[in-house]
Amino acid sequence: MRFVFRTSSLSKLCLVLALGASVRLQADDWPEWRGKGRLGVWLETGILDKLPDGGLPVSWRAPIHAGYAGPAVAGGRVFVTDSRRVKANQAIERAVALDEQTGRVLWTKEWPTNYSGLQLVYAIGPRATPTVDGDRVYVLGAMGNLFALDVATGRVLWEKDYVKDFNATVPTWGMAGAPLVDGDRLICLVGGEPDAKVIALNKFTGEVIWKSLSSESEPGYNQPIIVEAGGVRQLVLFHPKGISALDPETGKVYWEIDHSVQMGIVVATPVRSGPHLFVTSQHGGARMLALDDRRPAASVLWGGPGEQDQGMTHDTPNTLNSVISTPVLDGGYVYGLDNDGQLRCLEAATGKLVWKTDALLKEHAMYGTAFFVRHNDRYFINNDRGELVLAKLSPAGFQELGRTKLIEPTNPYVRRRQLPNVLWSHAAYANRHIVIRNDKEIVRFSAASGS
Repeated sequence: MRFVFRTSSLSKLCLVLALGASVRLQADDWPEWRGKGRLGVWLETGILDKLPDGGLPVSWRAPIHAGYAGPAVAGGRVFVTDSRRVKANQAIERAVALDEQTGRVLWTKEWPTNYSGLQLVYAIGPRATPTVDGDRVYVLGAMGNLFALDVATGRVLWEKDYVKDFNATVPTWGMAGAPLVDGDRLICLVGGEPDAKVIALNKFTGEVIWKSLSSESEPGYNQPIIVEAGGVRQLVLFHPKGISALDPETGKVYWEIDHSVQMGIVVATPVRSGPHLFVTSQHGGARMLALDDRRPAASVLWGGPGEQDQGMTHDTPNTLNSVISTPVLDGGYVYGLDNDGQLRCLEAATGKLVWKTDALLKEHAMYGTAFFVRHNDRYFINNDRGELVLAKLSPAGFQELGRTKLIEPTNPYVRRRQLPNVLWSHAAYANRHIVIRNDKEIVRFSAASGS
């Protein structure tokens, strides 16, 4: 059979194919914690300029169980973990894969666990966002159950138990470090003994490649990241005794900065911009590091006091003590939520307070939390009230461009002043949509321009 195209038909076909290719190139997945590279940056085009008066259109809703783990989106699937109580502290944790377009459950993988030993009011489910890498997804339960699953079927490819396999002790608030894929390695925050705070596994087999850092202190609740500085790639880990940078291929320590944080509460992910690497915690305060551009090394540029420091109050300027929320480094300034929910701006080079406001949460709230995702010159901010706030952040101040309710906050919290519950799960921004969950449902909203 022979096909004959007229010139006009061929031109139209090429145009359609070109437009289709353009659309595919502009779309982007969100395969891990804070998106690709753990940067908290949304690179897609075709995103709405303002929030519609009636709220964002809902693509689908699907019921799920409880948990703090945010969703990951990759290859046409949404991955999330949850948990349901069975009896007393016994629970069934679960990994769920849903069809990205319809919300239909494609498969589930369940495993039994026991939350005894955790801070029980918050022992509702997994904490770590799934990490998707090609045909595998890596999921971590609150008590240290790690699974490598086939993305298409949920079949277990291999599994590890941090407690049984690596002699780890589960910290008070559970295992929270989402595994990080680097080449053929899966880098995990474990807290194993001896000297196995962080472990690199073969991502295909689960075999140990290297172990590093003392576990004399608990592992904390941070997310490993990789940066390039001083001519090398550096695995950066913020833990309760300091900030460490390792060779991701060998686990060799490049440099360490001592910085003790009470109760092991190091949650906010380190952020980097140019020579600056910023970490913050409620009790330990803020530290801005200067990365050496000639060799793998770092020094403290400035530090701000934390609650464990004498004389520290909620009004102490020139610091930013975030409990959960990861701050932003943008254009020579730091933006983030302090431990009472106050949005602050600091000079990156000096730590000097530029401005502060309660406008984001609209209340002073202990452990106030929001998740910042940069899109061009503005930010999509999911706050712990279940709202989406579109805003610009600059040295001139906080400029709110719009606000809408996305989902009900259901995570338990005992110190909230206005609302009885909070939302402590990071949303996923993928393929012109926002996917967000609470303890009852997971919802996909369209954020496409014209929606």
